Amino acid sequence: MRVVIAEDLFLLRDGLTRLLQAHGMQVTAAVDDGDGLLASVTANRPDVAIVDVRLPPTFTDEGLRAALAARSAGPAGARAVPVRRTAVRP
Repeated sequence: MRVVIAEDLFLLRDGLTRLLQAHGMQVTAAVDDGDGLLASVTANRPDVAIVDVRLPPTFTDEGLRAALAARSAGPAGARAVPVRRTAVRP
């Protein structure tokens, strides 16, 4: 399975990349913003994109908007998985 990851936090992006690769998935790109996601989807034609909902520059909904745009730019049947991290407070 070909995967693109869009996550602004390097450690999370790198860790997710390593985890997916360890389980036999091909991570074709790991980017940190919406523009990178769109370029990666166009160039790599992944089966799935894992996308942080809040990406730079405003950290509101750039990732979600980029995922919707990537969905229409990507191959038929490709899926975007929006992800939102939240802080856990004791």
